[in-house]
Amino acid sequence: MEKVIISTQQAPAAIGPYSQAIRVGQFVFLSGQLGIDPKSGELKEGIVAQTQQSLDNIGAILTSLGLNYSHVVKTTVFVRDLDDFATVNEVYGRVFKEDAPARSCVEVSRLPKKGLVEIECIAVYPEK
Repeated sequence: MEKVIISTQQAPAAIGPYSQAIRVGQFVFLSGQLGIDPKSGELKEGIVAQTQQSLDNIGAILTSLGLNYSHVVKTTVFVRDLDDFATVNEVYGRVFKEDAPARSCVEVSRLPKKGLVEIECIAVYPEK
């Protein structure tokens, strides 16, 4: 299968040697998205704003591929403080209202740029 590199200016550019996303067949693997505003390049303030921006960045990448949140089958949420779990869930639940994807959420000691949350996901194109 062919591996296709995905990149859109509607989401922050990679801050290291990785791609925003990779498509292989029907699967799209999105790299972790921090709460970075793609226009300013700056991290949003606070857990609510960073979670929303992370999800917005995921949405922008999905949109660039003709997909949306309903195509997401798995997410992994990394938080710096698991005490933020309920707040992250509240914001996350606004995006994934029905048929939520499978998910893991783990606390980590640090994230790039001192982020508070990072979300990665796997999406699937519908079968034809």
